[in-house]
Amino acid sequence: MTKSTRPAGVYLRFLNLAQALRALPALPALDPLEERILALVGRARQAQDRLSVRDLMGQTELGAPATVHARLTTMRKKVWIVLADTEDTRRKQVDLTPAALAYFDQLTGAC
Repeated sequence: MTKSTRPAGVYLRFLNLAQALRALPALPALDPLEERILALVGRARQAQDRLSVRDLMGQTELGAPATVHARLTTMRKKVWIVLADTEDTRRKQVDLTPAALAYFDQLTGAC
């Protein structure tokens, strides 16, 4: 196994590529908490799970519900996520925008 194909080398290469893609002017930058939220939304979408605003606000590792809600609002303004109606009009489903999906596609293709 060469140095660049070891798990640590692959992961570090991934981090470098992800940082380079974030520097592209396609979408506004995310802070670390927003990146964690984006990853949760992306994993939920991959698993074909529905993730609501309430579900995210209930994730204690993300911080206070008000903080999570504020970050979701910011992420919507930055065009990373969208909120969609559900059967219950009081609940909003969180999903990725086409631009966020393109970002994940770029990350996948770069690796």
